[in-house]
Amino acid sequence: MSNANDHAAISACITTYLDGLYEGDADKIASVFQPTAALTYEELGAVRIIPRDEWLRAVRDRPSPLAQRLPRHDRVLQIDQSAPGTAFVKLKCAVPPRYFTDYLSMLKIDGQWQIVQKVYAIEVRESQDG
Repeated sequence: MSNANDHAAISACITTYLDGLYEGDADKIASVFQPTAALTYEELGAVRIIPRDEWLRAVRDRPSPLAQRLPRHDRVLQIDQSAPGTAFVKLKCAVPPRYFTDYLSMLKIDGQWQIVQKVYAIEVRESQDG
């Protein structure tokens, strides 16, 4: 069901997200996350949910990987478009020493691809080699 234009638009959305994460640019991240989006992860056997705007405040308040001159660790592993307006993206990224696997659910809203949900796993590493 995917077409080249959608794939390019989904990829551009993900690039904006990853650039914003690396640069610590919360406004750039917000531009591709639907306002009602939440981030969900597991911690000590419990589900933790962070509303998008709470997460963006944390992004603004921490030193960015770019400011720390850390290498990027971005890698898109999978893009799956199941319908004209629905997609799933699996990727790796990092804000060392935390390394993430993200599962991003995306919807095409008014012709624009947006991330509507982020479910992720965290791995903390002492070495920042990747």
